[in-house]
Amino acid sequence: MRIIFLIIGLFAATIASAQETVVSELSQDGVSITATFNGSEIFLFGAIKRDAPVNASAGKLDIIIEVSGPPTETLVRQKERKVIIWVNSQSVVMKRAPSYYTIAATGPLEELLTESERSLRNLGLDYAVRVANPEDEEFRAALIRIHQKNGIYATEITPVTLTEDTLFTTKLAMPVNVVEGEYTVKTMLVRDRRVISISTSTITVRKTGIEKWIYDLAQEQAFIYGLLSLAVALLAGWTASEVFRRIRG
Repeated sequence: MRIIFLIIGLFAATIASAQETVVSELSQDGVSITATFNGSEIFLFGAIKRDAPVNASAGKLDIIIEVSGPPTETLVRQKERKVIIWVNSQSVVMKRAPSYYTIAATGPLEELLTESERSLRNLGLDYAVRVANPEDEEFRAALIRIHQKNGIYATEITPVTLTEDTLFTTKLAMPVNVVEGEYTVKTMLVRDRRVISISTSTITVRKTGIEKWIYDLAQEQAFIYGLLSLAVALLAGWTASEVFRRIRG
C-alpha cells in the first residue's frame, strides 16, 4: 500500500512540476568586438508558462540566470619574496575555468537553492571554478580574485525583477575584455529551493573589422605579422624624430 501511495505521490509531483516552465529571450544574441568596443549590455526578459491555473498552495517562484563564457586553461602563479624582490614560485594550471561568469537572481543563491542543488548545477563561483586537489584551493581563490578585479567575474548578484510570478527582466553586462566564443545563458525557474525548469540560450562574441584581421594575421601568419609590427614601430620612431626635429628647427 505504501508503494502505491509513493507512486501516486511521485506521479502527482511530476505533473505539478510540468505545469510551469520558463521561457526567456535575449535582446541580442551576438556581441561584436570592434576598435571602439567599450563593453555591452544585453537585456534578458522572459515569462513563466503554465499548463494549468496557479496553485495557491504552491511555493514561491524565483528566477536564477547564469552566464558563463567559454572555458579556458589558465596558469596561476604564486609570488614569493626573495630578499628585496618578488619572484614566481609555485604554479597551478586551472583547467576549464570559465572565461566569464556572472549570475542574476531574485535573491541570494544560498536562500534560493540547497547546497546539493547548487553542487548539482555547478552554480556559483565556488562550484563553477574547481580544483582537483584541495591543496590548490589558494590558487583557485587567487584566480577568482584576479578575474573579479578585472571585471570578468561578477562580485555581486545582478537583481532580477519578477512581476506577479509571471514576467521577469534583467540586464547582463559584458565587459570590454571579454574573449571570443559562445557564452551560455541558463535561465532557471526555482520553487522550494529546487530547479524545476531550465531555458538555455547562447551569446556569440566575435571580433570584427580590423581587430579580427590583426588577430587572424598574428595567429596564421606570424612572420608577416612580425614584419608589419617592426615596420609600424620604425615608422612611428621616424615620425616622432621628424616632428621633434621640426619643432627644434
